[in-house]
Amino acid sequence: MVSLSQSEISAINQLLVSAGNYALVQSRQSFQIFEKGVDDYVTTVDRALDHKLLTGFHQLFPEDGVITEENQATARQFSQTYRRLWFIDPIDGTDDFIGGGASYAVMVGQVANGVPQAGWIYAPVHQQLVWGGKGWGLFQQHGAEEPQSLVPQEPPLVDGQSWALVIGDKDERRFGAAIAARLPQVNFVSLGSFGLKVLAVITGQAGLYIYLNGRVKLWDTTGPLALAQAAGLICCDLAGNPITFTGEAIEADTLMHRQPILVGWPRYIEQFRPVIRQVVDGG
Repeated sequence: MVSLSQSEISAINQLLVSAGNYALVQSRQSFQIFEKGVDDYVTTVDRALDHKLLTGFHQLFPEDGVITEENQATARQFSQTYRRLWFIDPIDGTDDFIGGGASYAVMVGQVANGVPQAGWIYAPVHQQLVWGGKGWGLFQQHGAEEPQSLVPQEPPLVDGQSWALVIGDKDERRFGAAIAARLPQVNFVSLGSFGLKVLAVITGQAGLYIYLNGRVKLWDTTGPLALAQAAGLICCDLAGNPITFTGEAIEADTLMHRQPILVGWPRYIEQFRPVIRQVVDGG
């Protein structure tokens, strides 16, 4: 159960909505783009929101560690002793944001004792805020509407009928043809944000999401995987091992996951994980 007061939850919600709405306004204006690495970009909007969210969470939780994507110095807190760690992605899906798309989000996740406890995802274009955690529940709010429970929806899996698999562009280019050849009923779904991809599975738009290209980091995954686990989804690697947030599973310098990530409903994981693993292994 998440140990947060209602006033703390409300403050987090307001902070994310404010940040996301700022991003939405700035997306319609001019902003600068910088290249951090190969196919990895950051904008002046990312950096402004990173500072806003880092400051806000330090004020809310002064005794906790707060790690953000665009402030590299905060990554040192991962190896320090904190009761709780907060991971913040000011814009998840920056490429989509730069391209004027709708599939980007502001995300926050909380980890305690090496386990994701809670997550928040705010999609500004859709004015949708989702939050929750295992033992706490899932909640959503659209615009100025009252918050309500979010009920996970498992899509039916019927032999011989098509089913939806969420997959990123890079993974589809590398593995899509081979997966489709082995699983001819599959339909690929693509979205920009890691968090929105996970939400697509939680809400029944797809039965499974796979991430295979090895670049995803803790600020990308903590919030979404906390929500996925609260929804009853399985979060595992290609061998079926749980996704872990400590030890050798994480690169200490970059906070990158070493495990491939599968997020899906149990029946989908059970039926399709072995086939996808064979494809990735070249079998």
